[in-house]
Amino acid sequence: MAKAATKTIKVEQTGSPIRRQAAQRATLIGLRLNKIGRVSELQDSPAVRGMIDRVKHLVRVVDEK
Repeated sequence: MAKAATKTIKVEQTGSPIRRQAAQRATLIGLRLNKIGRVSELQDSPAVRGMIDRVKHLVRVVDEK
């Protein structure tokens, strides 16, 4: 039986982690982002959505599939 296609979400970093709380910097690293303009494609899950919500002022969602 074939696996169902997993949803993905593309996130781009738009803000700098300089002078931010350590938890926000760690969240960006967890999202595989650490430089402005970098794009990461992640699996769409509640955990990833929560991480994006914590740093929503530093990232933007580019594409949802």
